Amino acid sequence: MRVVFLSPRYPPEMRHFTRGLAEVGVEVLGVGDGSPDPELRRYLSAYLEVPSLFDESDLIARVHAWLRGRSIDRVLANWEPLVMVAARLREQFGLPGMSVDAVRGFRDKQLMKDRVAAAGLRVPRAHRVHSIKDVWSAIEQIGYPAIIKPISGAGSADTYRVDSAKDVERVVPQMRHVEEAICEEFIVGEEYTYDTVAIDGVPVLENVTKYLPNALEMRSNEWISPVMLSVRDLDQPHIQKGIELGRGVMRALGMGDGMTHMEWFRTPAGEVVFGEIACRPGGACVVDLMNYTSDIDLFREWARVATHRTFEATTARKYNVGIIFKRAQGQGRIRHIAGLTEFYNRYRAHIVEDTLLRPGAPRRDWKATLLSDGYLVVRHPDWDAACQMTSDAVTGIHLYAS
Repeated sequence: MRVVFLSPRYPPEMRHFTRGLAEVGVEVLGVGDGSPDPELRRYLSAYLEVPSLFDESDLIARVHAWLRGRSIDRVLANWEPLVMVAARLREQFGLPGMSVDAVRGFRDKQLMKDRVAAAGLRVPRAHRVHSIKDVWSAIEQIGYPAIIKPISGAGSADTYRVDSAKDVERVVPQMRHVEEAICEEFIVGEEYTYDTVAIDGVPVLENVTKYLPNALEMRSNEWISPVMLSVRDLDQPHIQKGIELGRGVMRALGMGDGMTHMEWFRTPAGEVVFGEIACRPGGACVVDLMNYTSDIDLFREWARVATHRTFEATTARKYNVGIIFKRAQGQGRIRHIAGLTEFYNRYRAHIVEDTLLRPGAPRRDWKATLLSDGYLVVRHPDWDAACQMTSDAVTGIHLYAS
């Protein structure tokens, strides 16, 4: 089987999906905007370097010219900005996979909510906005607090909570570069993800992760050490309600083969409310958490599902898995880490990954990446024990920069 895979080198986890494709026997034709390193080239049968992945018409023309005389079986993309152009290429080549209309329902947040609401599922009240006048009109109907964000954004980029008219006046100028946005009801409650691997829209593997705190708070406050904690026991009633919501959303939007990443809320009253969903894997190490939960390789299993429509990994859930992202205090280079030795002395057997920046390394821009200044991954079969470890990492480990 011969597959065109868009952007195999970025974001960094895409190289693992490229590896997965090669490991299930696929001939991988990569298309990207930079040169792959020798390690990545091992998994590529051919590679087309393009000036930009975001000039859609130019990208499509270059791919057509490059493939002239060669047959292909699939066009795939796992990076949010490219799922639509992958769908357009599939339709032009007459290949199987999700249609442009189906993918649009996963990319356009207002259309997404309209389709989910039409299926009788609870979504935040929302309005599409193109102008400042539209924003004020939407706020008048929705009320405060509200969220303003791009209609096709990802990862909380350009996403703002507004609690007053003063907030709206402050936020709107910061969004002038956004052509189209959505203004929606702010849902108060605990935030979770619902992640799947699906064949013909039916989940063959499901996972739920809890955000601590909610995603927007993670992205808005530098002092926070964000935590994502996968839930081992999916049979809990409040988790099952979220899973049932997620299954309904996938049916409403016409999911096909591949991975999905959905965010949902559980309100203080116990109501589950849809947030948004993407027809691609979650970022910020979500796939790693799923792998550590069951000791499997979903990079390879996604490839098997996307090309051969089979899933061979176990679905047994062994661990609750937490990832703790750390942000250094100060600017410049990391000069000291406090509390890490003590944390290792207490939890060494349960630490499965440590990418914390060490002294001498320059700080990263915490606004540009949730990975921040590195992270720890811990796991434990017991929920309370896993929660305690993540809490101790949040409060007991500190990075300092100068």
